This record gives sequence, structure tokens and C-alpha cells, in this order.
Amino acid sequence: MSDFVGAKAALFCGGRLLTYQRDDIAGLPWAGWWDLPGGGREGRESAEECVLREIVEEFGLTLSPGRLLFARVLPSMTVPTRPSVLFGGLLAEEEISAIRFGDEGQRWEMMEVAAFLAHGQAIPEMQRRAAMAWKAMGLA
Repeated sequence: MSDFVGAKAALFCGGRLLTYQRDDIAGLPWAGWWDLPGGGREGRESAEECVLREIVEEFGLTLSPGRLLFARVLPSMTVPTRPSVLFGGLLAEEEISAIRFGDEGQRWEMMEVAAFLAHGQAIPEMQRRAAMAWKAMGLA
């Protein structure tokens, strides 16, 4: 895909999902809410390159493209006329232990999937997308 805004990832380990709480900065969309890893496209990178770069920047995890087991093109939340890409994948326990949280966001959590889907301060569209990946990957 040549024209997309950004990419997000729903990364699961058992019944848990990698999440982070966004910075609480005035003017930041969804400030202080729980979100999924990912972000905006830089330059001419592919959707896979975009999400894998964001995972490194945000969590210090280097994953290969083969770790992305699910992909779906969806409308962007920020630019509705252009698409974004949602990926799904699996993490191993040792990868969770290796997480080194970056400087974006307040904190991270391997949140129970059900807790994220019901969380009153999780971005509703990210809840919907996480549920979509969970089901499509046969984890539900």
C-alpha cells in the first residue's frame, strides 16, 4: 500500500495485550487514554516498516515482519479520507521482560484483553480494532 497515514499493532501474549497510556498533554488527541503501539508514517516507509519502527521507539522491541500475523486496512482516525493499517501479532514472555519503555506515553501494561475492551479510558476505536485482531487471529 502506497498511501496510508500510519499503523497500529495489537500484540498479544496469552490473554494479554500490549497497551500504553498516552501522555496527558493539552491538545494531544486522546490525552491520557489507553492506546495500542504504533503511530504515523515517516517518509516512504511501508506499513510494516512504520509499525515495526514505532514498536522499537515505544517499547524497545525489535520484531521481524514475519511476526505480524494479521493485517487489515482501515480508515484513519486522524485523516478519514486516507487509510491506516492495523497489524496483529504475538509476543513471548521473554520479549515482555525485555521491554524498555520509550519517552512517549506515561506507562505501559500487558493488560488483560477483556479489561482493555471494557476499559472506560481506552480509545474506543482501538478497543474495536483490538477485538477485531483478537478474533481474526483465532484467539477469542
